[in-house]
Amino acid sequence: MEFSSKVALVTGAGSGIGEAVARELAAGGAKVVVADIDIHSAARVAQAIVAENGEAHACQVDVADPRSVEQMVRFAVETFGGLHLAVNNAGVGGVDTETADYPIDNWLSVMEVNLDGVFYCIKFQLPAMLKSGGGAIVNMSSILGSVGWSKACAYVAAKHALVGLTKAVAIEYAAKNVRVNAVGPAFIDTPLLKKNLDDETIGQLAALHPLNRLGSAREVAALTCFLLSERASFITGSYHLVDGGYTSR
Repeated sequence: MEFSSKVALVTGAGSGIGEAVARELAAGGAKVVVADIDIHSAARVAQAIVAENGEAHACQVDVADPRSVEQMVRFAVETFGGLHLAVNNAGVGGVDTETADYPIDNWLSVMEVNLDGVFYCIKFQLPAMLKSGGGAIVNMSSILGSVGWSKACAYVAAKHALVGLTKAVAIEYAAKNVRVNAVGPAFIDTPLLKKNLDDETIGQLAALHPLNRLGSAREVAALTCFLLSERASFITGSYHLVDGGYTSR
């Protein structure tokens, strides 16, 4: 897909889905700000993009801090001269606990990153995009933006709310040449998943998908970049699943 002359910003781009999205955007010619709370991971991805003859700069961001988000967007504009594309991908999980026992501090921290953080990103991205003549945003939700999951009330609530936020913003800015969509991955084969789960559990998760495997970060990136591209010029306010048939059961 063609992204030459476009400036893109990807949060949570230090690994997994965010890294795959950043690298695909760069391969299409975009100038990419690789943003992550872990600056070393962001720098690694940016350096890999440059080594592949792309243009990228790393930026540290804590999406739960609106001042940090504002600085990130300012960095993108000052570094590359504008902002056209954004993928709000940064997110956290949460404790595995039934709702009555769910710690309030964990509820708040999940909401701060997975919902408030996306709001902050959109809030500061929109003015920059309008100054650049318009653009496209993809918010990374989850299959849990449409279905439930036991012992994950905060994550499920945040991802459902994120879909609603996406639709509201899409309606507001459609006439201003900014498209906003959400993507809902199922269980994706990422380093974080392998770090936190053993092989048996990963196998059980894979079996939940009719395709009988986990998805790949590149498969999520493919849809995400399509939604950012001009090929998706009539798509806004939508929520698109990449779930191997999970939600069809």
